[in-house]
Amino acid sequence: MRALTVGITFAGSYCRLTPSMYLISTVHQCHRYFSSTAIEAARRYPNLDEYYQKNACKFWDNFYKRHKNKFFKDRHYLEKDWGQYFSDEAHSSNGKVVLEVGCGAGNTIFPLVAAYPKVFVHACDISPHAIALVKSHMEFKEDRVNAFVYDVTVDNLLKRINPSSVDPGGHVLLRDYAVGDFAQMKLDNKNQMISEGFYVRGDGTCSFYFSEDFLSTLFLQAGFNTVDISTYCKQIKNHRRNVTMDRRWIRAVFNLG
Repeated sequence: MRALTVGITFAGSYCRLTPSMYLISTVHQCHRYFSSTAIEAARRYPNLDEYYQKNACKFWDNFYKRHKNKFFKDRHYLEKDWGQYFSDEAHSSNGKVVLEVGCGAGNTIFPLVAAYPKVFVHACDISPHAIALVKSHMEFKEDRVNAFVYDVTVDNLLKRINPSSVDPGGHVLLRDYAVGDFAQMKLDNKNQMISEGFYVRGDGTCSFYFSEDFLSTLFLQAGFNTVDISTYCKQIKNHRRNVTMDRRWIRAVFNLG
């Protein structure tokens, strides 16, 4: 079995947070609810974050049934941003092996395998419909991609990927929403914060907005070193709506200490 060298995760693919992030779930229960579903949830659960985390699979599966693979754009910037972590080794017949957590409909997978002919990708998501979209993609090949339904926050991933197959010196690559993003400001204005930094959208899917210090601390507590971390800012103009959006993403690379 080829050794796993890179783990990768992107924004928008998961509602639940990693186990070490559950510390955020005890503060700032919001007082205005957004739909009849949320009102009913509030009756059953003392904290709304518990309701949305328990039902994350349902909400994300409905999301991919509705949007299919049309919502997120293919991520063709990977070669520019993180190419050194995916580059094929000229002296080896085997390329890097990647685990993508929260792969969605494959908007990372297929640009990656197209750019790097030797790369093999393990890809998991909590949405069965998302995994079905990956497997139905015209570029899907079982000798390049292993796609499976999994929730890494509650399931034992080691049952699917043997620890002996993990290559020493590998990296975790993460790209997610950053504090101050335009979308966070909109959710704030609608009183849709469930707990500090954690928000629910109108369709029940959730997002978390990270600061560099918060994210670095989480990985440090889990035994990782921060190799690189930065906040990427981009101003986007929507001419049709005459709206200027300040988008912010956090990009980070970690390895084991």
